[in-house]
Amino acid sequence: MSRMLNVGFLSTRLSGTDGVSLEAAKWADLISRMGHSIAYCAGELDANGPEGMIVEQMHFRHPEVRAIHDMAFRGAGSHELRTRIDRVASVLQGAIRQFVRRFSIDLLVAENVLAIPMNIPLGVALRDEIGRSGCPTIAHHHDFAWERERFATCVIPDILDACFPPCAAPIKHVTISTLARQGLLARCGVDSVIVPNVLDFAQEPPNRRSRSNDLRSELGVDQSDIVLLQPTRVVPRKGIELAIELAGRLESLVRPRPVHLLISHAAGDEGMEYSTILRDMADVASVQLTMADDLVGPSGEPSGRRPPLFDLQDAYACADLVTYPSLIEGFGNAFLEAIYYRRPILVNRYPVYISDIEPCGFDVIAIDESIDDHTVEAVAKLLDSPNHVSQMTDHNYSVASKCFSYKVASARLQGLLEGFL
Repeated sequence: MSRMLNVGFLSTRLSGTDGVSLEAAKWADLISRMGHSIAYCAGELDANGPEGMIVEQMHFRHPEVRAIHDMAFRGAGSHELRTRIDRVASVLQGAIRQFVRRFSIDLLVAENVLAIPMNIPLGVALRDEIGRSGCPTIAHHHDFAWERERFATCVIPDILDACFPPCAAPIKHVTISTLARQGLLARCGVDSVIVPNVLDFAQEPPNRRSRSNDLRSELGVDQSDIVLLQPTRVVPRKGIELAIELAGRLESLVRPRPVHLLISHAAGDEGMEYSTILRDMADVASVQLTMADDLVGPSGEPSGRRPPLFDLQDAYACADLVTYPSLIEGFGNAFLEAIYYRRPILVNRYPVYISDIEPCGFDVIAIDESIDDHTVEAVAKLLDSPNHVSQMTDHNYSVASKCFSYKVASARLQGLLEGFL
């Protein structure tokens, strides 16, 4: 029998409904099903998640980490910046070493912290500790710095090149799309294994009709009203202004049924300016926009308050249509979630969708960065055709079961782990 591993997941946060945290949880579930043990280490952990260790300086919102980030990408180069990076990296390297010892870690899984420079000292610390200890590591890359315009100008490019990702270190690299694999190979000369984002399509979701009705009531939305769900964080690359435009133009075609746009996730990861812009746009377009992150949280997380905290499945269950007009995505968790919860979806044809998802043959309303009359009419017609919605969502569930299931990810993870057994 192959030996069982103690696998340690490490990231800035492993909590909530962001794509990295959700996908890490799926990996942890699959790896634990193989008999291995799981531990977490991050700046934020869910109370009901795997056992683990919280290190405040790992979070990208930690004041010193955020100050370093702002100096690196918005300031000017200075000796002070490098000194501050070294100081925090030293603390974090010690914390990583402590985590490995406390949980007898055999294999580290670095969740996006060696790809996107949200926490620069953590990337430096992890690179240095892997080099020092030789700890076997899988770097699970969700999105790279070169894929984000806001990281294009950096006053410490040598650190960015050395740590995001550290191509010289003894690391097995995993990417989540064809484009990411090609980018890593072209820029760093490093090949990677593609493990796409997945969901457990072998397990049908439970019926949440009653809870979805409760959520509508809590939001002041009648059962006959139309709800468009934007199941993403509020950051500019999500293209949420297109969802607002759709909601505003759709209203005249579906009267007397009011149209509501519900955003399930929080703003703030990249500042509040975009959220303010969206609210102003909604006001001008007379769109009923609800930011519901105070009601919708991770599945199973107790709220400790009243009204009760709903989860993402409740949000999907109360939606008539999912809007996913992202301009760029590492992969597209929300797309798979809409398919899993059998909801029709409008999707912008972002690059990874075109390369890795569209060829599978999903039935969706697709746009190319604009909402035209044809799109609005197609949405209105779909919302008035429950039989068409049922056929569409059943077809999409079947396609996703073949292309993006736990079975697909499990086989590739098994192959990765065999190299460490």
